[in-house]
Amino acid sequence: MINRELIRLKVIQITYAFYESGMDSVERAEDELFKSLSQSHDLYLYLMQLIVEVHRIAERAVDTAESRFRRLGEGEPPSHKFINNKFVEQLEVNATLQDFTEHQKKSWIADEDFVRRLYKTIVQSDTYKEWMESPQVETTYEQQRDLWRKLYKNVIIGNEDLDQVLEEKNVYWNDDRFIIDSFVLKTIKQFEPQNGAHQELLPEFRDDEDREFARKLLRMSLLSAETYRTLISQFLHNWELDRLAFMDLLILQTAVAELFAFPRIPINVTINEYVEIAKMYSTPRSGAYINGLLDAIAHRLIEEGKLKKDIAPKGNNK
Repeated sequence: MINRELIRLKVIQITYAFYESGMDSVERAEDELFKSLSQSHDLYLYLMQLIVEVHRIAERAVDTAESRFRRLGEGEPPSHKFINNKFVEQLEVNATLQDFTEHQKKSWIADEDFVRRLYKTIVQSDTYKEWMESPQVETTYEQQRDLWRKLYKNVIIGNEDLDQVLEEKNVYWNDDRFIIDSFVLKTIKQFEPQNGAHQELLPEFRDDEDREFARKLLRMSLLSAETYRTLISQFLHNWELDRLAFMDLLILQTAVAELFAFPRIPINVTINEYVEIAKMYSTPRSGAYINGLLDAIAHRLIEEGKLKKDIAPKGNNK
């Protein structure tokens, strides 16, 4: 599940913490990196779990409405159209998600007020209203699954109330959201009814190569920092290194480490990835500035024979 986009972001976060908090060793920074990546996977499972919890609140709301209808005999009985959802029922018994809940001791019980508010937001959404107002009585598994994909995309993503809840639990989780949310949407789309409780969720790492990518990128960035900063300073025309925004410097330092350490990753892939990080986490002008610097550095290194890399991507080597 943890892709290289997220790894790059985490390496920069840990590199920042390394300098700001005065970590005593690269080994400790490496431990913190893998701990942080593991917590990102926890966030992914925690958000999958949120779907189940919202569904449970919906079931309770229907039960309460049914009791009231039977007691008073007024109006129409409540609809079961929203809570009759085979996708959520399958997710609820998912073996990986149940193991996560049992062993990580993470649940939404302490935040039930938030889950109730989220359910009310869902009920007020156009996606929910269109589903409930559709004349179609019987719906397929695929339609029920797609409903939750739409609800997650249109209601849960960008929910400020959820941002606040997550920030209280982990200061980095909201930084991870834009990537983790895409993993949740991908997972929902991959669910198939025949897989039952053993539907595969995304693993923490796709393979050992990605794990090694994380370790090597961090170590190269920290251990060769002086060399990379000296190189970067040569391209800061009429500008001292210490006047460069600190986050820009760390982004450049990590990007240069990647240029040197991973010859199979094309230059433009590396540049594009760090430009996107700069746009999100540094100053408004940082993206264009870092793009120009990295492009100049890469071409100089190629001209000097110090860098032998592909310019354009060849296959899945991001």
